[in-house]
Amino acid sequence: MNIRDVIIAPIITEKSMQDASLGKFTFKVAVSANKHLIKSVIENQFKVKVLKIYTSLVKGKTDRKGVRREEFVKSTFKKAIVRLPKDQKIALFDTAGQEGTKK
Repeated sequence: MNIRDVIIAPIITEKSMQDASLGKFTFKVAVSANKHLIKSVIENQFKVKVLKIYTSLVKGKTDRKGVRREEFVKSTFKKAIVRLPKDQKIALFDTAGQEGTKK
């Protein structure tokens, strides 16, 4: 597998931005990628130290679109949550001005 094909995109949601302020960063990765490969790619690409990786498969959901309400299935993807030390961060997840507190 090519190293460029491992990380597909960062996942930017409200929950992932809250986790980013706590040192956890979420990425959409290739389904065939394992934790060791994800760790080495993250460390090389972003120059950080990875403490732990959590992976999960997000199953594709069905959706209806159009006038005829045709049904289609969104594809399944793998999600990786990467935990870093408190003094390190990834610039893709800019959390300037946010604190790690919950309401």
